[in-house]
Amino acid sequence: MTDDAQPAAPLVLDAVTLTLPSAAGPVNILRGVDLVVSAGERVAVIGPSGSGKSSLIAVGAGLEEPTAGTARLFGQDLAKLDEDGRARLRRGRAALVFQAFHLLPNMTAEENVATPLEIAGAREALSVARDWLGRVGLSGRLTHYPHQLSGGEQQRVALARALAARPALLFADEPTGNLDGATAASVADLMFSLVAELGAALVMVTHDPALASRADRIVRMADGRVTA
Repeated sequence: MTDDAQPAAPLVLDAVTLTLPSAAGPVNILRGVDLVVSAGERVAVIGPSGSGKSSLIAVGAGLEEPTAGTARLFGQDLAKLDEDGRARLRRGRAALVFQAFHLLPNMTAEENVATPLEIAGAREALSVARDWLGRVGLSGRLTHYPHQLSGGEQQRVALARALAARPALLFADEPTGNLDGATAASVADLMFSLVAELGAALVMVTHDPALASRADRIVRMADGRVTA
């Protein structure tokens, strides 16, 4: 992979390995993963449990440091940044949605969406939050707390929170994994529609073949390696 190609690609993983300690000894999680995600490209990562899919996202987003190899986010070598530097690089440019929603329980839906915008110094954060909650069909749930929302509604809040800053790259780790079939399809429709509207790239881990088939490209993993 050449340096000339990197600025055009939001995410580049080059021979990335990840080894974590355990009571039984070191565990090889990723074993030389190569992956390039182009601007606006939607990539689905599939494979059996334990194949390294979520670890790929963790390394790519700068949440986990690779043991070897290079992970570049928006052309920046993540190994050359400390934790604060990686957070600054992600801010407003890369966002994450998880299976477990991760909403703040003591904040309303609009506060959950507005708070990251305020931290990033965005103007009119509350107005932007209300607009995005409207775009995911939750205009009537602005002041509801997470425990007052269904699973599908909570994931839509999480999606609004992730996309309100208009990122260039969305990482989604099993975004519909906690939802029933109909709700999962609705959330998936929203996610793909809004990502396309923003022109953002998407890296999505999923066990759902139907959801994966909606991506531009499917990356298959097994035993910590990309197999196809």
